[in-house]
Amino acid sequence: MDGFTLTRAEVGSLLQAMEGIGPDQPADIMQRAWAARSMSKRPHEHHVLSAPLPPIAMKLMKNGERKGLSLHEIAELGQLTEFASPSATSMQNWVKRDFKAYFACPQAGKKYSPGQAALLYMIDDLKASLDFESVRSLFAILFGKPECAGGDPQKPLIAPVALYSCYAGLYEEIKALSRSGARSGSQLEEIVRSRADKTAGQLVQGTEQEREALRNILLVAVISVQSAFCQALARRYSEATLFLGGTTGGK
Repeated sequence: MDGFTLTRAEVGSLLQAMEGIGPDQPADIMQRAWAARSMSKRPHEHHVLSAPLPPIAMKLMKNGERKGLSLHEIAELGQLTEFASPSATSMQNWVKRDFKAYFACPQAGKKYSPGQAALLYMIDDLKASLDFESVRSLFAILFGKPECAGGDPQKPLIAPVALYSCYAGLYEEIKALSRSGARSGSQLEEIVRSRADKTAGQLVQGTEQEREALRNILLVAVISVQSAFCQALARRYSEATLFLGGTTGGK
């Protein structure tokens, strides 16, 4: 069986639990994810994952309440996410240079808060479609300028964890629709647009312009995740082809 992975929706739920949103602790969510991956999809066949759980998964399963994560732990958790491969080195660059304003103030003691972890995961997702300048502009619209970076006291349009969880859930919904029947690209685009528009209206009670901005950002994020999926699929087939070439090259 393949190694242990998490959907973005499950990662979003973990981050929400760390913020105290909902009745679950991070350990509850991780244990459910482990149980789901341990069950074979074939009827009457049950077995555990063949590979040992990564250290971050064990920590989250054993430790009931966590309020923050180290940069290394954020990278570890991100690497468990489907078709995502954030590195601690890349995140260090984002924290210290490219997005320094959003990480200058500690929010969970010496560790990063769930909201800051969500920002890092969003950067990793959005970089599949956008340059960093565009991502910074989107963050300014969504979250305002960080106070510790000399920003204004503007209230964020939406919290980072809420946004991450929202587009993660949208992606899972679209993925399920894609599997349930044949749909053209234009049909899926219309479904994504409709869901994003409805979600933006529920999350933001601001101006029409603010709701439209959030809707568009949700669209960009979902499309970026789909792009990451396509890239991961292309790499998988490429690696398989190269492996076949290596095994037959000597004949």
